[in-house]
Amino acid sequence: MKFVLGIDGGGTSCRAALATGNGVVIGRAKSGAANIRTDLTGARTHIVEAARQAFIAAGQDPDLIPQTPAILGLAGANVGTYRQQLEAILPFSISRVETDAEIALEGAVGSGDGAMAILGTGTAYMARKGGTSRAIGGWGFQVGDQGSGARIGRDLLEQTLLAHDGVRPRSALTDSMMAIFRNNPEDVVEFTTNAKPGDFGGFAPKVFEHAEKGDSVANWIVDKSVADVEASLHALDLSDDAPLCLLGGLAPLYGPRLSQRYQALLKAPLDDALGGAVQMAARIFVKAEATR
Repeated sequence: MKFVLGIDGGGTSCRAALATGNGVVIGRAKSGAANIRTDLTGARTHIVEAARQAFIAAGQDPDLIPQTPAILGLAGANVGTYRQQLEAILPFSISRVETDAEIALEGAVGSGDGAMAILGTGTAYMARKGGTSRAIGGWGFQVGDQGSGARIGRDLLEQTLLAHDGVRPRSALTDSMMAIFRNNPEDVVEFTTNAKPGDFGGFAPKVFEHAEKGDSVANWIVDKSVADVEASLHALDLSDDAPLCLLGGLAPLYGPRLSQRYQALLKAPLDDALGGAVQMAARIFVKAEATR
């Protein structure tokens, strides 16, 4: 087997890495969102484009895509039949779709015990004990993803409208949000009509920035989100010596805000989710070929 592909797709972007059969990455690329529950067709387009660009970045011919197997860790793969639908329409020689949590755990702790939390546009948690994995969350923006960038952004817009109506106190953060929407609450509502999780999540860094400045609304949202994250970590029932890795764009913002119990468990991940997908692909596909 000449090459394997690792794909990491979420609500904001899709990353691809082309690697040799022993897992050495030779090309990387990035494209648009790839949450298969939110937009299956768009996700497929972005997955294929990221793979194509990864081949080009490696100086290889993208026409080799149909001869290359891929492990894909994708947001939305944990519900419904989206996983099976996508596998049927991808161009790779073998397409194995996993959850984004599965590849993130593989990247973070390798094949041993430990836990990880994805804290990005969405949230998901997974722990492995004695070879058995358990996942928590990842149910999507509408009914889950507590503590995610998308939920933080949604909460910010809600608090902004409440402040505009005089139900809650205004703050510098809510005033700045109203300015973005021309001080027109109808524009805020119009934004939400077609906004995807990634669109909401784009406001999350702004909340953390204002929290650092002591903004009351920002701190209320951040405190609520930290409590949601810790509730999920508590449900994982981590042992005192289990490494805990925080992944995703919001991980550096959450880490210092966790309680001492969880800060004591924090370890740097061995690799990121994309690296986990690559190593899983090399292990599974190369091993399968060797046993034929």
